[in-house]
Amino acid sequence: MSSVARIFARRLHASARRNVLSQFNMPAMSPTMSEGGIASWKKKEGESFSAGDVLLEIETDKATIDVEAQDDGIMAKIIAQDGAKNVKIGTIIAIVGEEGDDLSGAAEMAAKASSETPKETAKEPEPPKTESEPSKDTSPPPSETKQSKPEIPVGDRIFASPIAKKIALERGIPLSKVKGSGPEGRILREDVEKYKPSTEAAPSNAASQPPAAQLPDYVDTPISNMRRTIGSRLTQSKQELPHYYVTVDINMDKVLKLREVFNKTLSEKDKSAKLSVNDFIVKAVACALSDVPEANSAWLGEVIRTYKKADISVAVATPTGLITPIVKDAGSKGLATISAETKALAKKARDGKLAPSEYQGGTFTISNLGMFGVSHFTAIINPPQSCILAVGSTEPKFVPAPEEERGFKVVQNMQVTLSSDHRTVDGAIAARWLSAFKGYLENPLTFML
Repeated sequence: MSSVARIFARRLHASARRNVLSQFNMPAMSPTMSEGGIASWKKKEGESFSAGDVLLEIETDKATIDVEAQDDGIMAKIIAQDGAKNVKIGTIIAIVGEEGDDLSGAAEMAAKASSETPKETAKEPEPPKTESEPSKDTSPPPSETKQSKPEIPVGDRIFASPIAKKIALERGIPLSKVKGSGPEGRILREDVEKYKPSTEAAPSNAASQPPAAQLPDYVDTPISNMRRTIGSRLTQSKQELPHYYVTVDINMDKVLKLREVFNKTLSEKDKSAKLSVNDFIVKAVACALSDVPEANSAWLGEVIRTYKKADISVAVATPTGLITPIVKDAGSKGLATISAETKALAKKARDGKLAPSEYQGGTFTISNLGMFGVSHFTAIINPPQSCILAVGSTEPKFVPAPEEERGFKVVQNMQVTLSSDHRTVDGAIAARWLSAFKGYLENPLTFML
């Protein structure tokens, strides 16, 4: 009896263990995320993990994010493999268990989970069946053409001279189409040489050839989640937001001289520490937003939200697309801090390692193409923000100078364009903000007081 009890207990233990296996669903890494991709699994099937270990990397619409384990366990079965795209939030992507669990049920759970999604997708192709059936009905024309091909009675002998047959063979002329002028309709050499194909077939052949001959070389690149999000959001912004643009020229002489002095001082302490022109721009933007807070706002449908702090989104180009990491509360930070943070965020952006909190929630965006030699451009607003500043390159420019003997002088000029949402920022507000921004850059010592 005791042995029977032990066997029965083992069976209960095994069945209980089997039920311990649980589903691991696709997590939502940000509030706006509806689907993502599996960049790579860091744990293999059968491999154990501890709380805090990285289980996998998920590709979101903006970055690649590590997913850490919340508890200790073992990776029983991986369903969504490396490189899987467009995986909906909540979809089962793996089966996990605990150390010592019976993993034999993992394959069955995975098969059941994977069979649920094909059923849904299998229902979708049903409607096209009604469209494909008529195509079967419309297929007889090809068969009719096949039947109409044998215009010549099969088995009837064609009378032609040997030289006529030879010429017809060389030129690809069907003797059945040639009308003979010899005795009893015999086809002669002259008949073959004078033969002209029907004008109906020629145009169809000519029309069918050019498309194949004119096809250009091309490469199709699959759209990433990030590129899809950029496309949809910017299209929505351009279509729904009433953009308008205000441009101003700024004398950058004092900024460039002050930057040179600061960089000499910083290089003595740290050779890698250098201030960029963009660092001055970020600081000046934050100060101007403090002076004109109406530009530091967002349209939320029923209300216009005005932010008390300037969280500046700085556009960074990455191999997979544009992303805007945020310098939080830039108005309270010095130039050296802004410079260090911007460089660190830009590196993380290019490596695809930004956390959602580092690129979501900015209040104003800067897009700087000056380093590429672009003198002027307009940028698309990043909703729900109200403004984005497009910054061009700094170039020498002649300006009137009555105090000079020549009557003019050369200054280092930078052109910027502010794109604004007219629902929240009127033209006068945009002009006031640009005036404040210009004042800070033309007198950079004022934002250091």
